[in-house]
Amino acid sequence: MAVLVTRPSPDDAKTAGALRARGFEVLCAPMLRFEAVAFQDDAETNYGAVIVTSANALRAAAPQLGNSRLLKLPLFAVGEHTAAAAREVGFSEVIVSTGDAGALRELVLGAAKSKRLKKTSPLLYLAGADLARDLAGELGEKGLTVVTRTTYRMVPAPNLPREICDAFVADRIEAVLHYSRRSARAFVEAARAAGVEISALALPQCCISGAVAAVLRDIGASRVTEAASPDENALFEALERALQRRIRNNL
Repeated sequence: MAVLVTRPSPDDAKTAGALRARGFEVLCAPMLRFEAVAFQDDAETNYGAVIVTSANALRAAAPQLGNSRLLKLPLFAVGEHTAAAAREVGFSEVIVSTGDAGALRELVLGAAKSKRLKKTSPLLYLAGADLARDLAGELGEKGLTVVTRTTYRMVPAPNLPREICDAFVADRIEAVLHYSRRSARAFVEAARAAGVEISALALPQCCISGAVAAVLRDIGASRVTEAASPDENALFEALERALQRRIRNNL
């Protein structure tokens, strides 16, 4: 029995390795495909800091950040995964929030309140084409100016791989991991198109946040478990809880 990872590449490989280290069999079906979008720094704008909510934003912008003046600015990142990507690109002052974009907003507002950031200096938000929340607008309501630059997009996969469909039919998958609302929606649509929706949604759906879990619940999945906090270790704990319940229910 395998756990299905729907996370986009290349992060799915890291997740698969972590799960195998915990003794799980793993199958991967990335439901979103990463595409970089051309990004160019506006040299006339004197930014006070950079904010990032996804490591993908940094991966996409990396070719343009080689010797950029932006690397000298403080960077506010959501989570250690994104922070590590920032350091790899070359940012030396990385401030990390634990939690989601809401926690990052509070961290940035706290820095502005303590005058670590000047409210008169705009912030550069490196972001994806599809945003789960209007972080720039939320900061703007508090008096900060945020310039959003799109550096990547995630394109939904139209189909599930044939081997994944066969695994659902053969009852070889015991749970599905979901990392974003968009990938969860793409998974449901692909499973529906392949005719395996009933089999797929009958399994435990383990989600990295309540917002992701809501997508699965809204379409009728009844065995949805959400992580206690929006990080992968908490998601793995949610997976283990879900599978323990499944074992008990089958006794």
